[in-house]
Amino acid sequence: MLEPEPPRQPTADWLRALPSLTGSAPPLDMAALPSDPVVLFASWLSQAVDLGVAEPHAATLATVDADGFPDARTLIVKGVDDRGWAFAGPRSSRKAAQLAARPAAALDFWWQPLVRAVRVRGRVVEASPQESAADLAARSAAARNGLVPGDWMLWRLVPSRIEFWQGETDRRHSRIVYEVADGRWTRTISGKAADRTEEGAQS
Repeated sequence: MLEPEPPRQPTADWLRALPSLTGSAPPLDMAALPSDPVVLFASWLSQAVDLGVAEPHAATLATVDADGFPDARTLIVKGVDDRGWAFAGPRSSRKAAQLAARPAAALDFWWQPLVRAVRVRGRVVEASPQESAADLAARSAAARNGLVPGDWMLWRLVPSRIEFWQGETDRRHSRIVYEVADGRWTRTISGKAADRTEEGAQS
């Protein structure tokens, strides 16, 4: 006869007891914030690489299906520049069908050791067939195995909003938000980062 399982701790209590914000955030130099969010992303990504964050180029991509339900998966971002955040996948995939019907998406990077996240959202455009072919050619032979000709696609998320988030132990999390207005980036700062900005202005 099987012994009865001991009663499990309620999930909510168990989850609440787990530690959070256990990383160590690098200092934020508010006086050196660039006007271009791509420059700030490159700086944060470089710090993540230098400090040994595993797979810092991995992000969660969120799309919307035909019924209006969100869908998400983790993938590798292939490049970031003025044209957008590049990612790729098969034309026959679920995300390709969702992007064809609703060409908008969001990306979320989470670098736990640095208590940092970057959130990007905007419209999605297809790269040229030549760029898609070049991305496929750069993959390993094993990664290319099973793909039919013309099935590999490269997309770019052209951002309308980018948020740089840094966790704070007092829960006044720092947020640096860039948004497009009339073709130019505007910036809003809140949380502890706003205090640092004010301190820098007064010094």
